[in-house]
Amino acid sequence: MKSQRPYLLRALFDWILDSGETPYILVDATFDEVRVPTEHVKDGKIVLNISPNAVRELEMDNDYVACSSRFSGKDFPIYLPIASVKAIYCKDSGVGMAFDDKIPQLQLEDATSAESESEEPQSEEKKTHGSSSPSGPKLRLV
Repeated sequence: MKSQRPYLLRALFDWILDSGETPYILVDATFDEVRVPTEHVKDGKIVLNISPNAVRELEMDNDYVACSSRFSGKDFPIYLPIASVKAIYCKDSGVGMAFDDKIPQLQLEDATSAESESEEPQSEEKKTHGSSSPSGPKLRLV
């Protein structure tokens, strides 16, 4: 399957703008193809304001994010491989999402077979309110 990151990045970008907030992205500037002003990189990371007021010609493709921005009064072309974008968030509220490079796999076949092999039948309460079986699928926040 394709990476979820570019799709989530675009969706969250739109959501942040629709909420009247300013979208910022955290970038790992140590990636080979990253083009950002190095004087603004701290500890291998840079935070960029990607709101329409701060950048021009923003392009969020499945493989990269590109735009033009001004730093210290000078135009600078920004290029970010999609994997270098580590988070998108609202600076004011702090709401957003950090991206994890490990993709959780939901093993539905394993969960289904574990339920069918269960020795004790489920009570009516468990059937209507869900099972608290430790062998069921595990989801985690990305």
